[in-house]
Amino acid sequence: MLEVQEADALTGAALERIAADEFMPQEERAHAEAAVREDDSEALAYLVDPTDLIVDVPGVELAQASWSTESVEYDPESMEWELDEEDGVFDEKEDDSA
Repeated sequence: MLEVQEADALTGAALERIAADEFMPQEERAHAEAAVREDDSEALAYLVDPTDLIVDVPGVELAQASWSTESVEYDPESMEWELDEEDGVFDEKEDDSA
């Protein structure tokens, strides 16, 4: 999960990447620009290559990748947003074996 804090900056960077792609056909470019303006996940997809995220992970090969977004209200005081052991956060006091 990630939080887009500056949607305009994300969209602008994606539009720059699309404009710089000299091999993209004009029809595809127009479609890509419209998609990036509508959806943050489309903008992210033009800036982040999923293959780069796992290239150094042994035994893993990317078969398929997709992005999606959902607007949510973030409330740091809400119990819903607290990380727990399943999220990869461990209480150091409980793990004295290290």
